[in-house]
Amino acid sequence: MKLFNLDSPLMVALGKMADLMIVNVVALICCIPIITIGPSLTALHYVALKIVRDEECYIVRGFFKSFKENFKQGVLLWLIFLVVGIVIVGDIYIMQNSGIEFHFVLRIMVLVVAVLTTFTFTFAFPILAKFDNTIRRTLKNAFLISLMQFPKTILMILSAAVPILLILISESLIPITILFCLSFPAYASALLYNKFFQKLEDQILAATEGETGEVEESGEDDRIFRDELDESLIESDVTVH
Repeated sequence: MKLFNLDSPLMVALGKMADLMIVNVVALICCIPIITIGPSLTALHYVALKIVRDEECYIVRGFFKSFKENFKQGVLLWLIFLVVGIVIVGDIYIMQNSGIEFHFVLRIMVLVVAVLTTFTFTFAFPILAKFDNTIRRTLKNAFLISLMQFPKTILMILSAAVPILLILISESLIPITILFCLSFPAYASALLYNKFFQKLEDQILAATEGETGEVEESGEDDRIFRDELDESLIESDVTVH
């Protein structure tokens, strides 16, 4: 039956589900040491984008290649977000439980910082997985892209909340949720930012071709961009709706 052909929509969908389940388990295991959460999320987004683009990729091998290549920056990014998150949570806890009446302006400022940090976090590891940059520029690019792609940023945040909601709805969903708790949000996010990333890639490669007279070839797992992305973001023709 055509339904069960290897290239049928059903089999392709089942294959992607299997890939997402495998990479989810690997990512969860690599998150256990806590400090390696950053490289693990980076590698997860690397594989998720490969799956969305239907690019040939050995799931586990590709995951660990990205994990290794982005280990140092992934750890540093994660530690930055962890420290900022602890400070924000600490501030909120003090405001709610200290018995001191804090000015509403201060409360709003903490809330704004929390929201902007969440926005930046949402794009930081996908950007690190694809674009070769310094930590500072990666954070800057993540912040700018999260604002430029505001509706998609919100959807990406909501997709990350889906596994939590499923567990709250029914404990019987916990086993299936655990199998896709990281990979589903990463895949859903990749579906949302793929076109934007692709347009950025095409723009930078075109600029490189214009400067050198030849197209820069990149290997299967190479990242592109080198300390130039944030300047490209201010150009209006980059925005993808």
